[in-house]
Amino acid sequence: MARFLLHWLVIAVALGAAAHFVPGIHIASGPVLVVSALVLGLVNAIVRPVLVVLTLPLTVLTLGIFYLIVNGAAFGLAAALVPGFTVASLGSAVLGSIVVALVSWAFAGLIRAAHAEPSRRG
Repeated sequence: MARFLLHWLVIAVALGAAAHFVPGIHIASGPVLVVSALVLGLVNAIVRPVLVVLTLPLTVLTLGIFYLIVNGAAFGLAAALVPGFTVASLGSAVLGSIVVALVSWAFAGLIRAAHAEPSRRG
């Protein structure tokens, strides 16, 4: 349960960073940010894998570039499901999904390093 909450917090921070840095992404308030992070996590866990399988031939044909569009579509779907979370265009959604992925990756690395540090002293 703690791991889920930590992941949810990381996604919320990453989503806040995307709203701050990417023009066209707007989050109305803190509670909307929290709900948006939860919905984005659910969309990424349930809908995005189906989209990846359905668009696999196109992704292979474009040497993986279409995967960015799939991520942007999942991001846009999350925005469509949450009132107060808006994305102006597919381009904003793609950039937002890239920012969320990079910030999440960075936080995961920091968390992994923090957990690995005490065991090295052991």
